[in-house]
Amino acid sequence: MTSKQKKGKASWNDVKSKLADVDRVGLIGLIQDLYAANKDNQTFLHARFGLGEDILKPYKDTISRWICPDVMRNQPISVAKAKKAITDYKKALGQPEGLAELSVFYCEEVFVFLGYCGMDDEGYFDALVRMFEQALKYVMALPEAKRPAFIHRLEQVAKQGSNVGWGVGEDMAILLSEYDIDD
Repeated sequence: MTSKQKKGKASWNDVKSKLADVDRVGLIGLIQDLYAANKDNQTFLHARFGLGEDILKPYKDTISRWICPDVMRNQPISVAKAKKAITDYKKALGQPEGLAELSVFYCEEVFVFLGYCGMDDEGYFDALVRMFEQALKYVMALPEAKRPAFIHRLEQVAKQGSNVGWGVGEDMAILLSEYDIDD
């Protein structure tokens, strides 16, 4: 072992230097092993290469699972895991329209959850407002012709936000006005 390997953790640079010695067949075999290792790798590769009918579906399923859990099954909420789905998509493909769709979907799923389950968690609502703002950024970065449907959905979210307290509706109205969107 070299002294570098003994002193610290392995890094991407260490892996990259080893990959330089791998031929094409070996590299394909490595990717196949990673694909078989877990579902997240499969989802990543499917998104990266545009495989499957709906590459956003696994990311939406993850958002739904963590932001809108099945309370009858005692499933916990995790804002972090729901947001991670969007980050994972961004790393895999990161198409602007996909990012807009996932962030708007996140906001909509909050209200699906609130439709059947009460919530009194300031952090949950703060995360909603932050995601709403992120969704606005993604939507406004799209070509003008692609914005209207997303804007309409965000306006609907903002209307629902006025019914939950914690200043959610007010914050959403302010954000809409900052982006010159009249709701």
